[in-house]
Amino acid sequence: MATANVLTAPVATSTARTAAPSQRIATIDWMRGLVMVLMIIDHVSMAFDGTHVAHDSAMFPDAATMALPAGEFFTRWMTALCAPTFVFLAGTSLALSIERRVAKGVDAWEIDKGILIRGAIIALLDITLISFGSGHWNIGVLMAIGLSMICMTFLRRLPSWALLTVGIGWMLVGEIVTTMVWHPPGSSSKLAAFFVANYASPALLIKYPLFPWLAIMIVGWVFGRYATDFNIKKEGLSPKAIMTIAGLTGLVVFGVLRYHAGYGDMFLHRSDNSWQQWLHVSKYPPSLTYYALEMGILCLALAILRTIEPRIGVRPNGVFLVFGQTAMFYYLVHRLVLEIPATYFGLRGFGNLATTYIVAVPLLILLYPLCRWYRSLKQAHPQSFLKYI
Repeated sequence: MATANVLTAPVATSTARTAAPSQRIATIDWMRGLVMVLMIIDHVSMAFDGTHVAHDSAMFPDAATMALPAGEFFTRWMTALCAPTFVFLAGTSLALSIERRVAKGVDAWEIDKGILIRGAIIALLDITLISFGSGHWNIGVLMAIGLSMICMTFLRRLPSWALLTVGIGWMLVGEIVTTMVWHPPGSSSKLAAFFVANYASPALLIKYPLFPWLAIMIVGWVFGRYATDFNIKKEGLSPKAIMTIAGLTGLVVFGVLRYHAGYGDMFLHRSDNSWQQWLHVSKYPPSLTYYALEMGILCLALAILRTIEPRIGVRPNGVFLVFGQTAMFYYLVHRLVLEIPATYFGLRGFGNLATTYIVAVPLLILLYPLCRWYRSLKQAHPQSFLKYI
């Protein structure tokens, strides 16, 4: 959830939307901010909607055959983009920052130390604050991001072709490895869940295994490295073209695999031809169809935003920009605000779908000035502990 600091084209930074050079890639902040808005809808639903639909894993015995009410399912499905976006852009932003520091001749250990500290802090937030709010041990998306960052201290030294082989290779064959240690329905072992599968009990929840999410960060890192090189050399396809091609390819792969309802579904096969079943792909752990669909949407969204950015400029206090630049703070605040009353004050599942949106909208309105304040505080103290959150 770090922010990026390299540009491939000028953007505007005034409310008048006039073009001016900047070191930020607003596209990255916008994309991150957009999914932050989507995410809060899902987390309100998780906390307060008694009809919340979250059976996007073959771990549940009825996952493939259960009824999927249109409103509840779409509310859940549209937020499936959040986690891969955070992880991919964390890799991209980290690569942009690190590659720039490498070019300046910064000591390798200093770079590694910074990544290790950031990764450790993010991972620990899951087993401290988030677990406290949830009332059980939680191995979630922050743990996946933090551990993946730690892994990148070693993996960053590999050439891009090797990193792509590892990242995309896992997306293609990870299901084969997972089937060796997990036979759903039901949980896998805790060890298998930590690396490739799922585990759920009243005391411990492991939904974001390391390897599948590290694969996304690796691909994001390679894209960030490529964008940095392109910015210097201006050779090859532009990053926007890369995103467009990758996005269209992902959607084609999704359509073909989902049609055949076989390998690539991570046991969560389509049971009929309804639109809900076509989109009901496995997130826990990520299936190839999930990777293809969500990464396809993400890449196309980035290409569209990159096209829009130089045309409309960047408002420094735009909603998506502010949320995208304070993503970790935003995440921690809203998770605790929602999970503590749901867990400790008996409000878990008290409402319905309407409750989700009734709560989400004012919460977003309240978060905006709070995030603007935090952004100012962080900018005023750039070397403080705040730089990690």
